[in-house]
Amino acid sequence: MTALAFASVALVHLLAAISPGPSFVLSIKTAAAEGFRPALGLALGFGIGAAIWALLALVGLSLLFQVVPVLFTVLKLGGALFLIWIAILMWRHAPDPMPQAADIAPRSMASAIRLGIVTMFANPKPAIFFGAVFLSFVPAETTVLAKAIIVFNIFWVEAAWYILVARLFSLPAARAGYARFKTKMDRTLGVALGALGVRLALP
Repeated sequence: MTALAFASVALVHLLAAISPGPSFVLSIKTAAAEGFRPALGLALGFGIGAAIWALLALVGLSLLFQVVPVLFTVLKLGGALFLIWIAILMWRHAPDPMPQAADIAPRSMASAIRLGIVTMFANPKPAIFFGAVFLSFVPAETTVLAKAIIVFNIFWVEAAWYILVARLFSLPAARAGYARFKTKMDRTLGVALGALGVRLALP
């Protein structure tokens, strides 16, 4: 597999990661409300989740979805319900004042990573996306080492983007702005997340 093919996979994935979605919504809220460390854990979870989807696509999960479409539908509906549930929680708790770091026990790194992974798993479409990308750029004779490098690249590209988002939205100015408009922002983000969940559930 050529260096150009590796770069092409990484670039296409980066463009997909940058496009707004459930991960972006949760990253902004977590960074602004809880600070950088929980958002960092979330970013690592996103990277791990994306890497697992990529690995599954490489071993043929996307093909399985095409052969057994009901499996894809079940996973998609389950993921949609998960996103809508988070959206409802965001809407209900939007009026709550933003807790200060000294007043709460911060979300643990492990908890944030788990949330990131589950959020990525809530959307099975990355398996189809990676399957299509790999079909275009990854030859059938690709070695196990090359596939491992691809999966690692998927991990660090996804994680790096959301670490950048976490850093930006955890800065004092961003946190102050978020605290000032918390109710409106949380409800806006909640509606956006719920809409993404509904969109995921649709054919």
